[in-house]
Amino acid sequence: MSMPSARRNALIAVTVALPIVAGGWILQERATRDGARLFDQVLSLVSDRFVDTVGTAALYEKAAKGLVDQLNDPYSELLSPKAAERFSATSTGRYGGVGMQIEKQQENIVVVRVFPNTPAERAGIVEGDRIAVVDTMSTRGWSTQQVSDVLLGAPGTKVRARFSRPGVAQPIDHHLTRAIIRVPAVPYAIMLDGNIGYLPLLQFNESASQDVAAAADRLVKQGARGIIVDVRDNPGGILEQALSISDVFLNNGQEIASVRGRDGAVQKFKADGRQHFAGIPLVVMVNGYSASASEIVAGSLQDHDRALVVGTTSYGKGLVQSVFPLEGGYSLKLTTAKWYTPSGRSIQKDRTPARPGTIVAGARAPQPDEEETPDSLEQESVKKDRPTFRSDAGRIVYGGGGITPDVIVPEDTISTAEQDFARALAPKGAIVRAALYDMALSLKGKITPDIQAKPEWRAEFLRRLEKDSVAVNPKQFQAATALVDRWITHQAIRQSFGDSTLFRRTISEDPQMLKALELIRKGHTQQDLFTLARASIK
Repeated sequence: MSMPSARRNALIAVTVALPIVAGGWILQERATRDGARLFDQVLSLVSDRFVDTVGTAALYEKAAKGLVDQLNDPYSELLSPKAAERFSATSTGRYGGVGMQIEKQQENIVVVRVFPNTPAERAGIVEGDRIAVVDTMSTRGWSTQQVSDVLLGAPGTKVRARFSRPGVAQPIDHHLTRAIIRVPAVPYAIMLDGNIGYLPLLQFNESASQDVAAAADRLVKQGARGIIVDVRDNPGGILEQALSISDVFLNNGQEIASVRGRDGAVQKFKADGRQHFAGIPLVVMVNGYSASASEIVAGSLQDHDRALVVGTTSYGKGLVQSVFPLEGGYSLKLTTAKWYTPSGRSIQKDRTPARPGTIVAGARAPQPDEEETPDSLEQESVKKDRPTFRSDAGRIVYGGGGITPDVIVPEDTISTAEQDFARALAPKGAIVRAALYDMALSLKGKITPDIQAKPEWRAEFLRRLEKDSVAVNPKQFQAATALVDRWITHQAIRQSFGDSTLFRRTISEDPQMLKALELIRKGHTQQDLFTLARASIK
């Protein structure tokens, strides 16, 4: 072909291509104009003709929320200014407040936890106090969120609150100065069997990696030759903290996780520091409530053969939410990518997910206000249906969403009769919780950590329920006495002696913990743990 003809053909190709490209742009512009016109028409009609008056600003907010809702993504959300503030406070674990956790029990707003070194503790507020008035406003009929919104504020500002206390006739007034409240990610770290460290990680807030590193360091200095990191029931939090926690236990340059967006681009996150606890065997415990950041930690340590994972398959939330600040104090929380473990496993489990906070079906022993829970009755046979991947050392690890443990141990289950009783009470969960809480308060100072439930406690619990018009089937109650005894003793021990004492007391009731202890007692190296795990599931 001559040069002129080649140029002519190229010109023809360009003239053909230009209308196609231009036409696509025109169609896109037309769709945008048509969509904007439709929106304006609907907005105008609703504003002018709807039976109730709705302000223009409220209409725009509803429209924006509707757009996000119609994405059918339960994790994307338009946050109002108030909700954005709460989200920020929850995520960081630091906020301007007074340092107490509250919940609604029947018609009362009750203090259920007072954090150490906070204005609430210094003022002498104790668990069980009822908040009656905040800044001259009665809390009667208020939700927990409404009370929290008033208690939270800028550090250094003051808030007045009036409390009632069971057994005290006169109300108690406090003038509290709000301060930055730091909620610990690791509430305690204890030694078991003399040389096994136990570290529960409850949340991934802005100090989680520091808390984990400090707790692990204390345990090692106390003589721990192995550490159990427990992320069961941990729904996640700040994902950067998951990367930092993994970094504590991995070698420099090892991949922690990767992110893949819709454009196919892959962003890898790698450890960039020296491993702090080399030679210390690790067990990570997960269950169906372990999600997001918890799964990044468990997956990275499993893939690099740095930890043995024990429990049940985790929830499978491997979506990346980016938070975009908007004008007027709003924020948009939007799903933008997916997380993958170093071996290439997608953490996200394919499902039609429920809204965040929704309980999904399963079989963990229910609590008084809980009907159903995530899948937990798993056996080793579930692994055969999952895609397989390989760890650094060639061990088989399983994909299919969530983190499948190396050793699957079902959670403690209860009898059918006990499940029936718990489900029957679930609709009255707030009343049941209040009865248990008040009973525990009445026992404070009268019990020891090794208490055994007494029949009269059970009778008192039933009396309190019936007093508040909770119908209890006598046959169901009789069949569930062991469950009721556990509810009462656990609540009493926690309120009298704290979470760490309750944990020690309940180890014998926790088959997952017993299995983790059994393995780490025998395994002096990480490889020992993997060998013992293989032998235990044959």
